[in-house]
Amino acid sequence: MKNLFTPITIGAIHVPNRIFMAPLTRCRADVGNVPNELNAEYYRQRASAGLIISEATSVTPRGFGYPNTPGIFTNAQIEGWKKVTSAVHAAGGRMFLQLWNVGRISHSAYQPDGGLPIAPSAIKPKGKIFTGTEMLDYETPRALETSEIPGIIAEYAHGAKAAKAAGFDGVEIHNANGYLLDQFLRDGTNHRTDLYGGSIQNRSRLTLEVTEAVVSVWGADRVGIRFSPGGVFNDMHDSNPVATFGHVLKELQAHKLAYAHITQVTAQDVAHGAAAGAGPRELRAYYPGNIVTAGGFTQESGNQAIAEGWADAIAFGVPFLSNPDLPERFRKNAPLNTPDENTFYASGPKGYTDYPAMSV
Repeated sequence: MKNLFTPITIGAIHVPNRIFMAPLTRCRADVGNVPNELNAEYYRQRASAGLIISEATSVTPRGFGYPNTPGIFTNAQIEGWKKVTSAVHAAGGRMFLQLWNVGRISHSAYQPDGGLPIAPSAIKPKGKIFTGTEMLDYETPRALETSEIPGIIAEYAHGAKAAKAAGFDGVEIHNANGYLLDQFLRDGTNHRTDLYGGSIQNRSRLTLEVTEAVVSVWGADRVGIRFSPGGVFNDMHDSNPVATFGHVLKELQAHKLAYAHITQVTAQDVAHGAAAGAGPRELRAYYPGNIVTAGGFTQESGNQAIAEGWADAIAFGVPFLSNPDLPERFRKNAPLNTPDENTFYASGPKGYTDYPAMSV
């Protein structure tokens, strides 16, 4: 019976286990959104993952919404990421870069020209944003003109090319968690009346066009894509998530991507208004390829999901954050380190590179 330790081929990559490292924003990039030596050490420590999926990384100067997050559009950023990929590869690991544009989950304070953030529609998200110095209300974003869409796609293609230059093994398109591509896909945030709004087919268009552009750079077998069908993070909702995401997944079948990364609805999500019943288990029928999933899994529940066939690999977030040697701890059923939530988005090595490996 397959489990977390059964090797698997994910597109062009053969991996020794199905314990993946989930993308985790840690807010520790340098000035200019450049990865550094500390980032390289952090990822190197976790190279025993079957696959590391990097923290979300902006493909454009206007795609940021959090302080000290990395980018992948300048030469300095490419050189910074080379330090990371070299360290991971030297330790025997494999790593995909997650391509990101936050869309409306930004603020004019983050925009290069001080303008409004972009979105499919001018719908203000609930809540507040940290600008690096203060908490402010989100602003009402500017709806993109149809003529601007090709430029958005080109930014993802450029980020994909830069990721290749930086030495990654592949890329993951961030189409989840209420960021730009997710905003286009769901009807709660997309009220457009052009070719990119209205029907499920139209709302899916940007996701599919970005995927085609990224695949043209990498080849489909080195591209993954992440979705959060039932998620409500960043004030998201959709009237029929199974129909919406089921359609996109059916369309993506033809590409034969390395994987689809579909997050599970957790109890915490439900407590914040998410509806259960729109996750990898329900969407497996629409996507026969490799499914990676994430969302509060333990070793036991991860093994069960793989054995039942609705997931092929499990991405662990906080457990990997606090246990650099997570696969070995699982193998030996060893205790896990306690994560320090106060350092999740802090600076420096504390709570980042100082979690101890298991004693021999």
